[in-house]
Amino acid sequence: MADRTALPARLADGVVHVEPLVEDHREGLRAACSGDEDFWTLYPRSFGAGQFDASFDGIINDAARVPFALFAGGVLIGMSGYLNIDADSDGLEIGGTYLSRATRGTGLNARFKRLFIDHALACGFQRIEFRVDARNERSQAAVLKLGAVREGVLRRHKKLWTGFVRDTVCFSILAEEWRAR
Repeated sequence: MADRTALPARLADGVVHVEPLVEDHREGLRAACSGDEDFWTLYPRSFGAGQFDASFDGIINDAARVPFALFAGGVLIGMSGYLNIDADSDGLEIGGTYLSRATRGTGLNARFKRLFIDHALACGFQRIEFRVDARNERSQAAVLKLGAVREGVLRRHKKLWTGFVRDTVCFSILAEEWRAR
């Protein structure tokens, strides 16, 4: 059985590292999220100016999630985490990922995802899921580059903060696939 309690940890790869998201990260994440209002229309919660504090509180107080702050060169540039954690079935999702506009397309996302995948597997998880808004082609392409398999679409799956009900594309990577790559 996978060990959920081992998931919160500081993970590093060269100049990038992740650490469990806590109150002390609030202002750094607020700065990273500022000026990116159009992004939040694809996200279940808005971290825009008017909704940031409620969304931040919701994530750090959600016992079903293990959220992380993402750093590059010591600067907080975003967030991600583990969710839909099912230790009995050895599966979890990596999601809720946000990278500041200036860091998208730089290869940092793949480095962070590799840290998360490697750590989840070290904790005994055998199935890693990614769930992406069907409109977000960039994120779908990034997940495929990691070697994930597209499993299908959950139609009208999730209601977003805007009221829009999105279709969710599901991807997964199994432990044996990741280790064989």
